[in-house]
Amino acid sequence: MDQSASIWLVLLLAAVLANLPFLNERLFAVGPQRQPKSFGWRLLELLLYTVLVVGVGRALEARAGQAVPQGWQFYAVMACVFLTLAFPGFVWRYLRRGGRVGA
Repeated sequence: MDQSASIWLVLLLAAVLANLPFLNERLFAVGPQRQPKSFGWRLLELLLYTVLVVGVGRALEARAGQAVPQGWQFYAVMACVFLTLAFPGFVWRYLRRGGRVGA
């Protein structure tokens, strides 16, 4: 996989996983269904998906042979980007639908 494809893969994975906690009621998309899933569970999922995306990105970077140590600034920016990508799912769940289950 070339470097450009790796970048697009990580961006697409981040966009999908950032919205996943807000689009379903299952824990981590495969666990037991919770009605309604609390906001705390959604934040925990978002945090763990962020770690997963960073891990995939780091693995692809190491596979390309360019692994560079990152400082705290990288992880702060990555968290902000992930929260930005999660905004459409948040709006759909809490603002558009009003947080109602089954609506």
